[in-house]
Amino acid sequence: MPLGLERLFEPAEVGGQTCPNRMVLAPLTRSRAREDGVPTALMAEYYAQRSGAGLIVSEGTVVSPQGASYARVPGLYSPEQVEGWKPVVGAARSRGAIVYAQLWHVGRQAHSSAQPDRLPGWAPSAIPILSAQYRSPAGRIPFEVPRELSAEGIRGVVGQFATAARNALEAGFDGVELHGANGYLIDQFLNAGSNQRADQYGGTFTNRIRFLAEVLDALGEVIPLERVGLRLSPSSTWMDMQDPDKRGLYSAVVRLASARGLSYLHLVEPGIAGSTEAADARDTVVSSAELGALFNGPLIVTGGHTAESAAARIEAGTADLVGFGRLFIANPDLPFRFQTGAELEPLRREGLYAGGAAGYTDYPHHPDNPHSTRKEDPLCALSTP
Repeated sequence: MPLGLERLFEPAEVGGQTCPNRMVLAPLTRSRAREDGVPTALMAEYYAQRSGAGLIVSEGTVVSPQGASYARVPGLYSPEQVEGWKPVVGAARSRGAIVYAQLWHVGRQAHSSAQPDRLPGWAPSAIPILSAQYRSPAGRIPFEVPRELSAEGIRGVVGQFATAARNALEAGFDGVELHGANGYLIDQFLNAGSNQRADQYGGTFTNRIRFLAEVLDALGEVIPLERVGLRLSPSSTWMDMQDPDKRGLYSAVVRLASARGLSYLHLVEPGIAGSTEAADARDTVVSSAELGALFNGPLIVTGGHTAESAAARIEAGTADLVGFGRLFIANPDLPFRFQTGAELEPLRREGLYAGGAAGYTDYPHHPDNPHSTRKEDPLCALSTP
């Protein structure tokens, strides 16, 4: 093993369970589900290939048809989807990984062309995204003015999150991660630029955090909160996530998560915006180490890390686990490659969201580590302390 990487391969406790190593397969939208959101056999193959991670967080999984923005993303709101997830979860945990489902609602990032009722998506306020455009099958088009959720509508969405969490347990997941990052619905409620409500869900930090708090309360009725993680992108302004006090806002959110005793806090690093790298805007940067210090539990950081930087963060005590996205896409046996110092495969942009095996399950395992799900597979050695 290359010198200094030993900490990456130590076990870690998450939600009362033991992850066999500290490498996380970060949630990655890949658009390989059926049109009705049912997971596929191809998805099971993909997760099996990457099952050497210590913790696997599924791709964003929508809690309702209205929560989706693009075609062929999986859901957890129908019995057929639950059944479809079962073999996928089994494949993901085949080498000892802990497996969480990321629960997702895109809010105003939806478009009427992809909504069941052909109406604009829902949001805390009727404020459109102006700094980006919607990626439609025909090309980029402007985002629409979203529909503002009523208090009754908010209660309905809260219930959808709870139902999805219950379904995740039935599908075999060990826990769930709330997607509170990247300008999606929870993030839209948090930031003042997208939440200008005058009721109990807008204005002060306490009010803007209320939606997240109610989702957590509802989840706590169906799943222990020690099996619920929370993902945040505190420094990002992607999709117009603007707030005059990012540090104060997200400090309050992290304190809430800590008080609730959540499984883990998952922070997107400041240099990442959605699926791309971001410019370093100093007035919005809040360090992951600063916020992590406010959380009494495991801290995951994701965004542009190498094996060396990940191990250094763990050694310094400013992270407990580290997520990898693009590296795990291109290198399904990433833990083996890190452990042996093997060369890494480059990412191919084509096929990221195209459907089919190309750019999805056709990345090679290292020649010295042929892919297999047999117990004698060399990757299995990484699943034991």
